[in-house]
Amino acid sequence: MKKILFIEDESALQRAATQVFAEEGFQVFSALDGELGLALAKRERPDIILLDLVIPKIDGFQVLSEIRQDPAIKNIPVIILSNLEGSADVERALELGATTYLVKTNYRLGEVVEKIKHILQNNHLNLNCKE
Repeated sequence: MKKILFIEDESALQRAATQVFAEEGFQVFSALDGELGLALAKRERPDIILLDLVIPKIDGFQVLSEIRQDPAIKNIPVIILSNLEGSADVERALELGATTYLVKTNYRLGEVVEKIKHILQNNHLNLNCKE
């Protein structure tokens, strides 16, 4: 079973997404702030991380930066799922190592699930090619 870590401070979105992801067969770990999200990433080693940028304690940019600097978790794909849609925010996230950037208002949860599956499938193929 593939593991998703969803770092998001909107509890309603967190609950809805967790239900959808679980129905799709994913094991879901949730964090309402960046500090807990980073700790869960290190402890659980998820297959993919969904990360909001505007979150309490440690913002998403810092969480992403710390993930990319940690050898144990640096290769985990990270999807930014945020309401920030300015080009500077998108560029910064991608420069820090985000796999892709999705603006929340432009995607339904079903579409996010398809993106996750696509990234996990491609990541799996890339890992197989390196072996």
